[in-house]
Amino acid sequence: MYAIIGGSGLAKLSALQAPRRQVMRSPYGEPSGALTFGRLGGREVVFLARHGYGHTIAPHEINYRANIWVLKDLRVEGVIAVATVGGIRADLGPGTLVIPNQIIDYTHSRKATFFEGADAPVTHIDFTQPYSERMRRALLEGARACGEAVVDGATYACTQGPRLETAAEIERIARDGGDIVGMTGMPEAALAREAGLDYAALAVVVNHAAGRGDSRERVKLDELEAVMHATILRAVRIVEATVRGAA
Repeated sequence: MYAIIGGSGLAKLSALQAPRRQVMRSPYGEPSGALTFGRLGGREVVFLARHGYGHTIAPHEINYRANIWVLKDLRVEGVIAVATVGGIRADLGPGTLVIPNQIIDYTHSRKATFFEGADAPVTHIDFTQPYSERMRRALLEGARACGEAVVDGATYACTQGPRLETAAEIERIARDGGDIVGMTGMPEAALAREAGLDYAALAVVVNHAAGRGDSRERVKLDELEAVMHATILRAVRIVEATVRGAA
């Protein structure tokens, strides 16, 4: 069974057949909401809305540990994380779908590990390649199968939020090598690695990052909805084709 984590614009997965919800608990508190089980692409999947089903949880307030723990408890065979981002690199404009392969973490003060506390051993994980290559290839194959264009590889810069970045911060991130910018990629990816879950992201570019393209003077938040809706639909097609291809 695959798990799908939905971000902004994907608070529910309407393509699920015979959906049913189940409340789950974790040693780290409650996840973002009840998990929704159903069939997608001919296979059983589980869906979790990262920001809650009413989009009420800000990026820095998400209980990432609880979210990942319940998926580990379900013994899912892979996690597909869908997230909206801003495009920094010139070729990654609104409407682009990206399967990133690297991360830069600019977040702070988030609960970022399962290995803490007096009874927890000091544990290090290898995070050289932060995304599962198996899951990345599955997403790329899914995109090919349904005829959707995606960009293979980019560096996801994760900022604290909930505010958007300044133009100067985006310039700094670009100098650091960041290609897209979002607020939820970490510690989600690192916790998935700690939990032993195969995890990959499908990033939906909904705007130019601050100071870039038509966001040179300001990010036009009122114009994001239409781009988000159209591009999320394409992302769901890729997710469904990915799950079907794994059957």
